[in-house]
Amino acid sequence: MSARATLSIDLEKITANTRRVVAALGGLHVVGVTKVTCGTPEVGRAMLAGGAQALGESRLENVARLRAAGITSPIWLLRSPTPAQAAETVRLTDVSLESELETVLALERACVEAGRRHGVIAMVDLGDLREGLLPADLPGFAAAVEGLEHVELAGIGVNLTCYGAVRPTARNLGELATLAAQIERRLGRRLAFVSGGNSSSIALTIAGGMPAAISNLRIGETILLGVDTLTRDPTLGLHLDAFVVAAPVIECRVKPSLPTGETAQDAFGNRPTFVDRGRRRRAICALGRQDAPPDGLMPVDPRVEVLGASSDHLILDVEALEPPPRLGDLIAFVPTYGATLQLSTSPYVDTSFVHSAGLTPKIVARSTPSIEEE
Repeated sequence: MSARATLSIDLEKITANTRRVVAALGGLHVVGVTKVTCGTPEVGRAMLAGGAQALGESRLENVARLRAAGITSPIWLLRSPTPAQAAETVRLTDVSLESELETVLALERACVEAGRRHGVIAMVDLGDLREGLLPADLPGFAAAVEGLEHVELAGIGVNLTCYGAVRPTARNLGELATLAAQIERRLGRRLAFVSGGNSSSIALTIAGGMPAAISNLRIGETILLGVDTLTRDPTLGLHLDAFVVAAPVIECRVKPSLPTGETAQDAFGNRPTFVDRGRRRRAICALGRQDAPPDGLMPVDPRVEVLGASSDHLILDVEALEPPPRLGDLIAFVPTYGATLQLSTSPYVDTSFVHSAGLTPKIVARSTPSIEEE
């Protein structure tokens, strides 16, 4: 029995998933993205062991965790820093994704002071409406970066599906390839990377529709959770349960399935609806919306049904379980991407690193060092 919810991470499954994804991408440079786990070093090492050639992170605090753990592989900063973060960016990372020249100039100054070099990927917005230059602004940006002595234009890139849900196609990634060719002609040299997006670009690559000029993808969710991010369906025969969260039962009683009395808004401003199913056995687990969204938790045992959650209580229908769970028993769930993100961030959820080979799990409490602690 455990007193706290625990997120178990199977490192061997992550390594195996990475290996399969890298093989399926047929030689593309793969950045393994650890950001959903808050830069957990063990996850980063598992991705590198599976063939990822670099790691990707969005927050410098997470990069600091990776570096403090002794990881020396190239790390890409996937969210552009502010100019004030230029020194930390240059110190901790090798490549960053950029779309503002002011930030790049700050990186150049930081490189001069630190005696280092730094690569940037010029991000282009091809319709998803998150970060990126409009295509017409790319040549001027590239020319300005090319004139710097310590910051190198390592390539151009795009992000798709994260905000506008625009799917990668031969058309929009073909536009990225055309832009890359134009920039290469202007600069008189090849770009090291043409980064064609994230996990959502895998399906296009496997189908043979990826333009030949695309040389890099930044892959997180498909490696970690085993799904095609366009559909959330299983893909490539990957492990779907590299992440499992188990939470202890704190109450188990037979209760009505309809609330009694006049109803109003719940704690989160919603007006929930209920179906009268009579009296049923319900369990409450020590996990809540503060830790994970209830609709992002899929019970490992199909006889368990998630009914909902308040901030600290996960409410389950366990009528079909026989014998019923006892206090302290663990009920396990496979989390979605959003749930994995919150579980990895919550200080109230422990992390357990397990191995398919049956090695003893190692449980650690949540700990995220600051940049200064690196």
